[in-house]
Amino acid sequence: MELKHEVKSSVKDGELIEKRRDQIIEGAVRLFKEKGFHRSTTREIAKAAGFSIGTLYEYIRTKEDVLYLVCDTIYDQVQSRLSGIADEEATIDGLKRAIDVYYRLVDDLNDEFVVMYQESKSLPPKALEYVLEKERTMTGLFETLVRACADAGELRISGPAIPLAAHHIVIQGQMWAFRRWAVQKLYTLDEYIGFQTEQLLNGLVKPAGE
Repeated sequence: MELKHEVKSSVKDGELIEKRRDQIIEGAVRLFKEKGFHRSTTREIAKAAGFSIGTLYEYIRTKEDVLYLVCDTIYDQVQSRLSGIADEEATIDGLKRAIDVYYRLVDDLNDEFVVMYQESKSLPPKALEYVLEKERTMTGLFETLVRACADAGELRISGPAIPLAAHHIVIQGQMWAFRRWAVQKLYTLDEYIGFQTEQLLNGLVKPAGE
């Protein structure tokens, strides 16, 4: 998809732009987690990034630019780390491995996921649609794998239930970040992955005759 939101910079050095924007993103995630996007000022973002407000404006134009960079960078990391899902076997074990990779990714990016989903609604419409398209692409990786497993006879699922199952996998993984105040006090990450995978694949109903 063509980039829908250009973040302009007055600096011409590409490596320096990347370095400074990484600093901006890191500082902004900490700040947005603590205060939220709307209550954070550009001056506070600059301070969190480690430089002056004047330097900040050499690399972004608006506070919304910062939020866009945060969201876009998170999705780039997610896509990079989930790229192997496309090569997983269309088996239950392959699906379990894909779920395990994704849930551990959510654990690694706890703060980033919380900030992204709480604050992305504040993006300009075109930037938001671009970010949402990346979310659809991520979910599509699981939809493709679930469909392949169903076609191989590994799952008793078909039709419109397949994309819904993919959304279930994604949302259940993200719950580790969104409701960490509760679930991370009750379970280790390994336990959470095990319980969620069991419920996703086998449900809650006790098999007849068991």
